[in-house]
Amino acid sequence: MTKCRVLLVDDHTMVRKGLSMLLAAYPDIEVVGEAEEGNEAVLLAQTLHPDVILMDLSMPNGLDGFLAGKKIHGLLPEIGIIALTMHDEEVFIQQAIKIGARGYILKNSQSDVLVSAIYEVHKGRPYFRTSVSEEKIKQWLETKEDEPLPSVLTDREKEIVRLTVLGFTNKQIADKLMISNKTVENHKTNIMTKLKFTTKHDLIQFAIRNGYFDIVVEK
Repeated sequence: MTKCRVLLVDDHTMVRKGLSMLLAAYPDIEVVGEAEEGNEAVLLAQTLHPDVILMDLSMPNGLDGFLAGKKIHGLLPEIGIIALTMHDEEVFIQQAIKIGARGYILKNSQSDVLVSAIYEVHKGRPYFRTSVSEEKIKQWLETKEDEPLPSVLTDREKEIVRLTVLGFTNKQIADKLMISNKTVENHKTNIMTKLKFTTKHDLIQFAIRNGYFDIVVEK
């Protein structure tokens, strides 16, 4: 029997162990490795050549799931990437599709949904279980990425936008960029003023159009 070889990527050890125990009950699925952040995931993907990767998106250390997924898809496009996340917002789903993810499921999903996602993606079929309509997801899957628009923001402000949209708190952003909380707050105020935005929704749409999810931010 040919097994589906799976790599687990999540910054929480208990999540990885729980997934590994769950999948061990399926004789045609084999967990071949685990990674706790994106850089490790990229290395293991090149070493282990799994069939499917279950990828968390918001990992605070190293590369997050978007950047790791984009690198892996660029190097090994035959690997089926499934985003396994708590985020059900359109911006996360749309960006996951842009970096090459073939599946997207939520962490509170039933175990049969997780297993179905692995089987379907392994067969080369997309598998998305979110609150977003199938019609919209199909449109995103069939739409080529737009060219980014010019930006009036500095590189540091772009970093702040990216991390904000990904859901990082001011403290997490400050720690990641090695600046103070106050500096982060000042940057956010300047960003909203420059762009003449009043809501986070405006900022999210701006980030999508300008490709800010592709900005590499590391310590």
